[in-house]
Amino acid sequence: MSAASTEPLKIVVLGLSITSSWGNGHATTYRGLVRELARRGHDVLFLERDVPWYASHRDLPEPPDSSHGRTVLYADLPALQRAHARDVGEADLVMVGSFVPDGIAVGDWVQSQASGCTAFYDIDTPVTLAALGRDGTSYIEARQIAGYDLYLSFTGGPTLERLQREFGSPAARQLYCSVDPALYFPEPVAQDCDLGYMGTYSDDRQPTLEALLLEPARQWPEGRFEVAGAQYPDGIVWPANVRYTAHLPPAQHRAFYNRQRFTLNVTRADMIRAGWSPSVRLFEAAACGTPIVSDRWDGIESLLVPGREIFLADSPREVTRLLRELPEEERRAVGERARQRILAEHTAAHRAAELEAHARMALLRMPVREAA
Repeated sequence: MSAASTEPLKIVVLGLSITSSWGNGHATTYRGLVRELARRGHDVLFLERDVPWYASHRDLPEPPDSSHGRTVLYADLPALQRAHARDVGEADLVMVGSFVPDGIAVGDWVQSQASGCTAFYDIDTPVTLAALGRDGTSYIEARQIAGYDLYLSFTGGPTLERLQREFGSPAARQLYCSVDPALYFPEPVAQDCDLGYMGTYSDDRQPTLEALLLEPARQWPEGRFEVAGAQYPDGIVWPANVRYTAHLPPAQHRAFYNRQRFTLNVTRADMIRAGWSPSVRLFEAAACGTPIVSDRWDGIESLLVPGREIFLADSPREVTRLLRELPEEERRAVGERARQRILAEHTAAHRAAELEAHARMALLRMPVREAA
């Protein structure tokens, strides 16, 4: 296909998972993105490594081809190479995601095999860059960054310039996570939770969760709190007024947010340092009209206006004051303003259009390459 063509693109995505959201935030991102790319008329093939921990927790085991492109599971790297060399070689865009098993070898193969545009989609950019500065990662090496025509990053701001300056990326572009407004919206349900939080356990998030949810729960015994997420250690002692759920599949996320008067957004340490790294949970909660209480990081004000569309908190006292003293009319207004902002800028349809534009621009810059 001509680089300047406006015809549909042939796209191959090698991602961590689209069939299982267990313990990862990648699946919901890929589901929305792939579906919207397919709606735009593109031919999308999603290739996922068949691994036991996702096989036993699949909440979308067979994504419908009509709305989610095509999904194919492969057993290992040799099986991938045998079955899909032609798909990769003929695609207009081949995108490899962060945390893909054997991602370094997969990336080398894609860069040698593809005749179209190659991209690395980093859903974990600050984690990736921090790891490259230490012991490295299992899914990308620093030398490979310059070999990808596009570096698509969940993190914006100064990180994009750093990827180009320090690592030689030809084009580092922001591609934030997103929300599906058909799945996340306000519902008139009973609100039985004053403050909730959804997120997989991590050592670096736990102190903030302790300060901004567990301590307020202790200080306000009459309050109702909830935490949902996998991999929390058995030794955690939850206050009596905190309800804990080990895993909520995406089909239950909307109800989770709608039950809450407020929801908590907690950011990983590497992402706080990088800034401009919104969580998909932030977008999901906002789309439900649930007011958000968040920790602070550079760039958050470019997404939602503090005090008007989101609340920022540094201490248990600030959280408790919001929960107990904010007038109900203002609480609802903040949630609705955030909802309108997110729906105007951060849906999966917005991301699909952005990805298509980035890919077409990269194709225009590329010399003609022959398939391997």
